[in-house]
Amino acid sequence: MPVPKRKRSRPRRDKRFANWGLKVKAIARCKQCEEPMPAHQVCKACGFYKGVKILRTKNERAETRGEARKAKEALEAKKAEQQKKEG
Repeated sequence: MPVPKRKRSRPRRDKRFANWGLKVKAIARCKQCEEPMPAHQVCKACGFYKGVKILRTKNERAETRGEARKAKEALEAKKAEQQKKEG
């Protein structure tokens, strides 16, 4: 079986990988909100991919959290009023 006669130096070895480099990703526009986004990925602005809702966006999560907080505060206020009446 053939064996290399000499060790390859690091620069010579590394030349093989010098041209791998990073490729520029394609940019597309979302069909729902017209935001620029990477091609073939879910839009982070509206959460749609190919016309189907996939993700809940940050704003949507914040709205539902806000509603939950308001409901919780209202419930706590109601309990506080009942305790005042009883106590």
